[in-house]
Amino acid sequence: MTNQEIAAVFEQVADLLEYQSANPFRVRAYRNGAKKIGELAEPLAAIHGDAARRLTELEGIGKDLAEKIATLLATGTLPMLVELQAQIPAGVLTLSRVPGVGPKKAAALHKELGISSLAELRAACEEQRVRGLKGFGAKTEETILKGLAVAEEAGVRMRWADAERVVDALLEHMRGEPAIKQLEIAGSFRRGRETIGDLDLLVDATDVPAAMDRFGAFPQVQETLARGDTKMTVRLASGLQVDLRVVPAESFGAALQYFTGSKDHNVIVRGRAKQQGLKVSDWGVFRIEAAEGESKETYIAGRTEEEVYAAVGLPWFPPEMREAREEFNWAAAGALPTLVTLEDIRGDLHMHTTASDGQDSIEAMVAAARARGLSYVAITDHSKRVSMARGLDGDRLRRQWREVDQVNRQSDDVEVLKGIECDILEKGGMDLPDDVLAEADWVIASVHYGQNQSRQQITERILEALENPHVDMLAHPTGRLINRREPYDVDLDRVMAAAVKHRKLLELNANPARLDLNDVYCAAAKRLGIPIVINTDAHHTDGMDVMRFGVLQARRGGLTAANVANTRPFAEFRQLIGGE
Repeated sequence: MTNQEIAAVFEQVADLLEYQSANPFRVRAYRNGAKKIGELAEPLAAIHGDAARRLTELEGIGKDLAEKIATLLATGTLPMLVELQAQIPAGVLTLSRVPGVGPKKAAALHKELGISSLAELRAACEEQRVRGLKGFGAKTEETILKGLAVAEEAGVRMRWADAERVVDALLEHMRGEPAIKQLEIAGSFRRGRETIGDLDLLVDATDVPAAMDRFGAFPQVQETLARGDTKMTVRLASGLQVDLRVVPAESFGAALQYFTGSKDHNVIVRGRAKQQGLKVSDWGVFRIEAAEGESKETYIAGRTEEEVYAAVGLPWFPPEMREAREEFNWAAAGALPTLVTLEDIRGDLHMHTTASDGQDSIEAMVAAARARGLSYVAITDHSKRVSMARGLDGDRLRRQWREVDQVNRQSDDVEVLKGIECDILEKGGMDLPDDVLAEADWVIASVHYGQNQSRQQITERILEALENPHVDMLAHPTGRLINRREPYDVDLDRVMAAAVKHRKLLELNANPARLDLNDVYCAAAKRLGIPIVINTDAHHTDGMDVMRFGVLQARRGGLTAANVANTRPFAEFRQLIGGE
């Protein structure tokens, strides 16, 4: 089993235990274990298989979790999970995913009212039967109804790029209020997570009611869910929930740090503060002093995030880094990495033209790259297996490469590589013969067909492709489409090991529908020394604009310019891939 699969098992165990009102420390142990495992760059199977190492050496993994990991690795199942699932009716846990419910309330709803589906929950709320339960009431019933509406309309988390359009419009709208002095989006959006569940807007304003009125007048607002003295929550027509918090100037940096998160990152910051006799909250950093038997809090920082971190002896962390993974270890060593930026990118090595399913010519794509300050590109149309995209056979490809030679003769500022995105066939092997691939400057291997094959089949196909001496890079390694298609079942740990062995590169596809590799595997590639190539996979000139989404994903993986192959000058990049 993969780390992600084991993490999912532990997360499910935590949900079931919480439903049963188990010891909260036990629930937290499984949740923390799931998080640590999900973010672990090294395969658990490799650690467990090394006689010189112990799973218990991992942070957050005690003897009990280590034994269960060993069981999962050996059998693929966990008897404890099977037992828990048998004790709880199927479908009940779906109630806990409704905003305003959670596992404990879901348990009460089922035990007291026999509710085991979202439809039954809605009916019970509309019939006002929920408000009679202890700990619920009419307000909770109303909150659950609104939560059901949000869940049904939103359906899935919004992709970051889609949320960005909402954010841009919202910020532009809010800037129209003169009373607003500072405003920032916090939360998972600011950290660059690939999908967004809601938005957090922070405002510093001289007139709080005016700021709230302006927020409520945002054209996309469909309903105001709550409005208090300094906090307001709305639901947009898209189903996205947005929370506004108005904070004083002296607390703005503290609030921005607090509400940016992540929760686990903040727990460590607060713990560090406590050790120094300090308290960190969304109101600021305070020194705690005992005075006449009582504790006294003295404000010492909070106007900016830099102030907050400096007060507890830490550097300012880029938001994308704040996931309680490696950032505190880096800080302790004085080696906080300088994350890659869009300005670092010098080449784009995956794009399509009218020769296959692209919309623009080679010349147009090169001109677009030049306008974006790039110094090299690779033209990588599809190979013949992708017949719906008019993929190229050997003869058509060689004709295209002669066109590339002509473009290179006319261009003295953008180098154009003769490339191909060559399919890895369902039966194994490459879609074009080696004698053709040998003439290419740049060969991308990719899986487009047979994505429902077994884990072993897909993995073996990719491993064979990486052994091919003419292949330079594996494209979109898991084939996922965010919110639309799950990754195909591939053993990425073996794939990455093969990339190291055969000195191959891996792609981070910047298309916001893909962002493939994810951030955790980007971090794994960094640890293994595998160069990542951030590509746009552009099918038209405007498609090159998505490069920034890939850079954002790379930053979440902790990648620096040195970890990204296409930040190198062209001569260094050619040397990296074995060119002249």
